[in-house]
Amino acid sequence: MKFSLVAAAAFAISAEAHCIFQELSVNGAKQGSLVGLRAPSDNNPVYDVTSQDIICQKQGTTSDKVISVNPGDKLGAYFGHVIGGAQFPNDVDNPIAKSHKGPITAWLAKVDNAATASKTGLKWFKIWEDTFDTSSKQWGVDHMIANQGMVNFNLPQCIAPGDYLMRVEILALHSASKAGGAQFYMSCAQIKVGGSGTFSPSSTVSFPGAYQPSDPSIVVSIYGLTGQPDNAGKPYNAPGNVPVIQC
Repeated sequence: MKFSLVAAAAFAISAEAHCIFQELSVNGAKQGSLVGLRAPSDNNPVYDVTSQDIICQKQGTTSDKVISVNPGDKLGAYFGHVIGGAQFPNDVDNPIAKSHKGPITAWLAKVDNAATASKTGLKWFKIWEDTFDTSSKQWGVDHMIANQGMVNFNLPQCIAPGDYLMRVEILALHSASKAGGAQFYMSCAQIKVGGSGTFSPSSTVSFPGAYQPSDPSIVVSIYGLTGQPDNAGKPYNAPGNVPVIQC
């Protein structure tokens, strides 16, 4: 019976073209699988933006490590189909299925202790995003796939020192034409920022709360007249109407 349950679970995951944010790199140095992360135990998305799962995904693995970074560092969030990356040789859905077009965003929330702080009740601000390029017709997810699952961005120079949770989110819009169809994939990294930055955000958002189920960037058809996921050539704004901070 135990074998059958395990086999069924493996089949359920293999049938889905999903992904997990499972490793952080700092200036190209990989920190280790699940090190310093609060990550889900499976690769399934969150659909309900009013759920607490929208913060750092469903309850899964929580590391006791906090990763030291500095303003200006190049941070990399690695997404893979399953923990470890590919589920099997020549896995065409690693890091995620090519059909899962959408934006990628990165957020910070200040905490007293990144290893032990509750994920609830935090105030978040956006530090980076890769949405949709109207010239190339490429989405953030396209860039992530081309980079073999890595999402790279620089920690803004102005970030004040201290402990933070860093939330990196993929929003897959391939089935988002109906309410409840958008798929959210995220984990939270536990980081300690050094340096002497002084930035204090003038406005923040809460998760849940930042996104609404009827947000036009969440309930949206990204397919143009030819059936391609080109958003009909129109710009796309990530949900929440939250700008990236300016240092």
